[in-house]
Amino acid sequence: MPPMHTLAGTLLTLLATLYALAALLCRARTWQPPDRNPVAAPAALPAPLPVTVLKPLCGFEPRLEDNLATLCAQTHPRYQIVFGVRAPDDAAIAVVGRLRQRYPALDLQLVVDPRVHGANLKVSNLINMAAAARHPWLVLADSDIAVEPDYLERVTTPLADPGVGIVTCLYHGHAAGGFWTRIGALFIDTWFAPSVAVASRGGSSDFGFGATIALRAEVLRAIGGLEALKDRLADDFWLGELTRRRGLATVLSDVRVSTDVTEDSFRALWRRERRWMQTIRSLNPPGYAFCFVTFTLPMLALGLWLAPDPWNWALALAGLGARMTLQWRAAPRAAALLLAPLRDCLLLLEWLSGFAGATTRWRGHRLRVDRRDRGAGSTPTSLEKPEPRRSP
Repeated sequence: MPPMHTLAGTLLTLLATLYALAALLCRARTWQPPDRNPVAAPAALPAPLPVTVLKPLCGFEPRLEDNLATLCAQTHPRYQIVFGVRAPDDAAIAVVGRLRQRYPALDLQLVVDPRVHGANLKVSNLINMAAAARHPWLVLADSDIAVEPDYLERVTTPLADPGVGIVTCLYHGHAAGGFWTRIGALFIDTWFAPSVAVASRGGSSDFGFGATIALRAEVLRAIGGLEALKDRLADDFWLGELTRRRGLATVLSDVRVSTDVTEDSFRALWRRERRWMQTIRSLNPPGYAFCFVTFTLPMLALGLWLAPDPWNWALALAGLGARMTLQWRAAPRAAALLLAPLRDCLLLLEWLSGFAGATTRWRGHRLRVDRRDRGAGSTPTSLEKPEPRRSP
């Protein structure tokens, strides 16, 4: 019988290779309209209801105006955009003013309200904005995403199904800066999005992504409104979780938006990605413990070190090929292939560090990390005052 370290190495290589192949080949299960007669389909589809988009803003972002402008050029027949800031001197107010001048025919509202309703300042902002929403369908969307002209029509279409709780969508990274922003974009494109696709193909719909969440206003009221999220760090996940607890489905739209990655230093990127790791750990501890198989290159290296036999080398080469193909698909440049080992090793270190600590930092605000088994409203707790955001 082979030694234990040889068996362990072979098993590790096998698992890492299988995951790399799955990450490369799997496509997420997205919402599809019910089967209809193709000829009758256009007449059978319900007319889209009016939509209110809630866009919480906080200070300066490098491409803020360009990103928001993509939402002002939608093909949807009737929609309202509500922007919200907490401070009267917020740099984003000037951006909204320019958008109003560029798009005078659009229904653009700005809410400036400093009231704090809980530990999560983004949710506090949303609560302040919600009173200005006039339409029965809602879309909550991060400020740093860019969208296509048919975005609103496509992400809201599934809401016509009364069994749908939320609609969310995946996104790809846009490096809005130098070297570390490119590494951050690879976090999304070669690890996060593929892992969601694999989980989705495995039957999971246990997610919700802040880039976009669409839902009916009546569903939001049924789960206790935005106030139910005011003390949650992972507010996007919990928005989906609370609707799932009411027997409603979470569906992925076939829309994929672009999100800016602006962390242009190792320290800033580490903080952001470690926060993601801590949040994943808190919401799914068993799944988090087995995340190591998703860090392909260091796991293949460890597997070969433990079991350097020819069969294991052949297995590892298959895993290496899948991982580098995934890298090429995300960044089709020869130089980008050299970033794959750094990206995977950094993921491994962040994963290890994510096991420690019950608090995290978000926008200069220290919060306790959610635990899924706690009741809504119990976490996170604010530990310190937020640091001010500087204007450009």
